[in-house]
Amino acid sequence: MNSSNYLNQSLPNPDILSRANFELVVRRIADDIAFGTDDSLFVGSGLEYAQSRPYEPGDPVRQIDWKLSARMPVAYIKQHETLKRVAIYLIVDTSGSMSVSSTSLSKHALAVWAAAAIGLVAVRRLSPVCVLSAGARHGRSQQDRSPSLSPDKLWRDLEPLRAHDIHESTELGERLNALSAQLSRRSLLFVFSDLHDPDAIFALRQLGHQHDVVVLHLEDPAERGGLDGGYFRGGEAESGQGFLGDGRQRWRQDCTIERDLAGADVSYLKLLTNRPMISPLRQFLSTRATRMRGQR
Repeated sequence: MNSSNYLNQSLPNPDILSRANFELVVRRIADDIAFGTDDSLFVGSGLEYAQSRPYEPGDPVRQIDWKLSARMPVAYIKQHETLKRVAIYLIVDTSGSMSVSSTSLSKHALAVWAAAAIGLVAVRRLSPVCVLSAGARHGRSQQDRSPSLSPDKLWRDLEPLRAHDIHESTELGERLNALSAQLSRRSLLFVFSDLHDPDAIFALRQLGHQHDVVVLHLEDPAERGGLDGGYFRGGEAESGQGFLGDGRQRWRQDCTIERDLAGADVSYLKLLTNRPMISPLRQFLSTRATRMRGQR
């Protein structure tokens, strides 16, 4: 059987494996994701602001420095210098709603597998990586972590994220805001979440104006509705807030998420827990890499 199909259809929950077996599966996923791609896959746009100069005919309009131009008699454009590598931050939502699942593989498990594989490919290609949790149980000490090229550090940082906690609250929006204040250079951020935190979208939009941001939106098929059931009473896993649902309709109205993020130039991909992960993820990252090269 093709290894890519095997991994897509039969991924185990990461918390039931020994560390050695966990690393083995991650390596296989990383190999499949990176197959046929080049080194630009995880480099980001590679642009760092250098200075502004007066606009000249033929300059791209999208490079206009609008804030400076508003104060000057003529328009100015931003000039950038190219960075060979950028730091990569992997922010994994480990909150309770990520563990609620109607399939054998939860959103939490899928997020851990995807984050681990992307992190490993990045380290292999000499991009420093930092792994952060967006759940409450991991505390605020993570804010002091710095990106590293060490595979051992990657495995250590992933280890506490493998276990899930159904009672864990989300701090995704808060964690993103703290990271935004911490970062001094343009970075590449991967966010793995079901986006149940109401503060997350605004925080992602703010980050998207300063950094390269990629959102992998995890969704359980039950959240898409069509369960052939009647009305029911439910509760949100993190807040405990009750709601009245209809099994034939979507429980969440999130159809505007992609549009809202696109307005801030945030890349977006939805991954379903009952659908293959590797092929759409590889295609998405490859397409993104092509677009980034075109911006340089």
